[in-house]
Amino acid sequence: MSKVASIMKTAGAVGLAFAALSGAAAAEDREFTWSVNAAGTSDYIFRGISQSDEKPAASAGLDVGYGILYGGIWASTVDSDFVGGSPAEVDFYAGIKPVLGPATFDFGVLYYWYPGDEVAGGNEQDYVELKAGVSGTLIPNLSTGFNMYWSDDGALESGEYFVYEGNAAYTLPAIGIFTPTIGGVLGYQDHQDDNTLDYTYWNAGLTLAVEKFAFDFRYWDTDIDNSGIADERFVFTAKVTLP
Repeated sequence: MSKVASIMKTAGAVGLAFAALSGAAAAEDREFTWSVNAAGTSDYIFRGISQSDEKPAASAGLDVGYGILYGGIWASTVDSDFVGGSPAEVDFYAGIKPVLGPATFDFGVLYYWYPGDEVAGGNEQDYVELKAGVSGTLIPNLSTGFNMYWSDDGALESGEYFVYEGNAAYTLPAIGIFTPTIGGVLGYQDHQDDNTLDYTYWNAGLTLAVEKFAFDFRYWDTDIDNSGIADERFVFTAKVTLP
């Protein structure tokens, strides 16, 4: 874990440097914020791969923030056979989001926990990732972003990897009570110890937002061959966020 601690220390130092450059936040920007969310989906997809064996899944989460600081917890049902007997995935995350001009940076750490997993061979399913990202709106209604993730030992102790992921979303004029947004994600996993685990994934879709609800219709696919849980598919998700 010394390598993880070193990377976390570096990421934190960079994040604090950006925070200093962006100046002290106004008092009103340092208020405590929170939200809760719940969702149902026809298939829980993570980086192009089904975590629920192509079956429906339910999830819920809690997010908190104070100025540039944020943290949260999110959990979803998963296919127990896929994750060594665990019925759920629970994610913990925290970080900072300093702002510099039109860009919002994101330096964080994520912990993926699979309670009750019993994996043959003793390899742990749980793992830690570090995240560095930037996002912004350069033209009206179009938001773009890029994130990089790193882990020194991923799920099942599979070894070191990087994930590079870009995203874009464009908000269209309202249609009746709905605010539609079109967008997608393109990502690539670069495994450092086993290049057979390298792959590209992408999605594109439409989200219809109305008040606190969002209805998402999305196409997913990867370049992984002969894998039913990574083939192309359409996924529907309904989500509510409060307050």
